[in-house]
Amino acid sequence: MLIFIKPRIVLLSVPKTGTTALEEALAPKAEIVLRTRPEIKHLNLKQYRARIRPLLAPLGNPEFQTVAVIREPLEWLRSWYRFRARDTLIGHPNSTAHISFERFAADYLLEMDNRPAYARLGRQSDLLTDQQGNIAVDYIFRYEAMPALTEFLSRRLETPIRLPRRNVSPTAVTELEPETEVRLRETLSRDYQIWQAARQTP
Repeated sequence: MLIFIKPRIVLLSVPKTGTTALEEALAPKAEIVLRTRPEIKHLNLKQYRARIRPLLAPLGNPEFQTVAVIREPLEWLRSWYRFRARDTLIGHPNSTAHISFERFAADYLLEMDNRPAYARLGRQSDLLTDQQGNIAVDYIFRYEAMPALTEFLSRRLETPIRLPRRNVSPTAVTELEPETEVRLRETLSRDYQIWQAARQTP
């Protein structure tokens, strides 16, 4: 999470949506930077409102606006699968190096408590909704429209932005049986609603 005082911007960090590159490019310009440990870096909207926003209240108006990125949901899962297939995780319970994407997807569809460690992931929508389940982030951009986000942030922060490539995952076969894909799309329907409504222009 990056917080910029003058432009009143809070950039939420949704995993596997280019947040590492954004952090590297923008952290020097932010007054408050929450990073390194996942439970700190990836605070969701509800946690931001409960823990961080009260700390900003003494700064007065205008209110801070939240910004986030969402990735096409199946591509988000594919990115996690590839990321956990890297050599450095082999032998770790989170490793997907020796399982198929079909198996990974089937395990992700299980109840959370029954999933193997490598498939124990939440949903992007969990980070972007309020206590009532409403979409409550002020600006949500598609990952696939990253140039629109960088243009938006460049304008608000009054600085040019160039993003480095970071956390590039190894290539992998990520085909699915049609029935599995249908089930995933149903399970991730809320994520798809948010992704479809997300901004593609500044």
